[in-house]
Amino acid sequence: MKNNHKIKKVVAVVGATGAVGVEILKILERRRFPMAKLILLASERSEGKTITFKKKKIKVRRLTEDSFKGVDIALFSAGSSVSERYAPIAVKSGAVVVDNTSAFRMDPSVPLVVPEINPEDLKWHRGIIANPNCSTIQMVLVLKPIHERFKIKRVIVSTYQSVSGAGQSAINALLNESMLKLSGTKVKKHVMHHPIAFNVIPQIDLFLSDGYTKEELKMMNETKKILHDDSFKLTATCVRVPVLRGHSEAVNIETEKQFTISEIKKELSKMKNLVIEDSPEERLYPMPIHAEGRFDTFVGRIRKDSTVPHGLNCWIVSDNLLKGAAFNAVQIAELL
Repeated sequence: MKNNHKIKKVVAVVGATGAVGVEILKILERRRFPMAKLILLASERSEGKTITFKKKKIKVRRLTEDSFKGVDIALFSAGSSVSERYAPIAVKSGAVVVDNTSAFRMDPSVPLVVPEINPEDLKWHRGIIANPNCSTIQMVLVLKPIHERFKIKRVIVSTYQSVSGAGQSAINALLNESMLKLSGTKVKKHVMHHPIAFNVIPQIDLFLSDGYTKEELKMMNETKKILHDDSFKLTATCVRVPVLRGHSEAVNIETEKQFTISEIKKELSKMKNLVIEDSPEERLYPMPIHAEGRFDTFVGRIRKDSTVPHGLNCWIVSDNLLKGAAFNAVQIAELL
């Protein structure tokens, strides 16, 4: 009998021409994922396009209800409405779905997985596995080891999220608006409702009745589900910034137990795919420009918060298209 990691799978990528889909394909090729066949699926407007994978050109097919016959693993990254409609169809066809949207994240019957943290949750999936929100993933990599050792009481997080988190149109908007602004030309229409070039927008996703946005609610709810603990409090403010790629977060943590900074760093150093960059005298700290294209998440500016008995401040940066989306999804597929 062959080892599971040597059994080649038929893999479908839904949303193959999108920003995350393109990254998924790069990672599948880079990590030599064992595939018998690769099927590229997208909307009707992308049908017939060709994408080069392992030096071979593959045609993009239009996503239909018949697209998943013979598929073992389907990686979805084409929006919540697409996942809600087609993920159950893929499961009925015999595929395991790894969904990169918010469609199933808070469904109690669907595991929400960060492989470094809760891989055991894959055991109880019923065909669909949810990929967490990008800003949640990078934060929980830091929270997990601290919570296990020192028991977190409260978290306050402020995010500085790049435009790539809002898709290709937002990337184009930042580039175009920047050029127009520098040339002295007034921008007439804004993709993001407000100008993003030389600006920050304190809104990501829609506002809810309590004044929080859906993005902020995702961080609060998903963190507790991933860590299997709703005993601690978490509040978030999510902000869009004029950065092309890479999310940053200022995180304030209050713990129940006393700690030293050296103890915190020791626990963080044990976490796989988490890198400590913290040398103020050398001006070494995480930045999106250095995280771009890298699978790791980076943490720095680790220091005590003297306003509470057991308080900690830190700064977390990760490539939102990789660990925040595509890489995490492929890691899940590898575990499957």
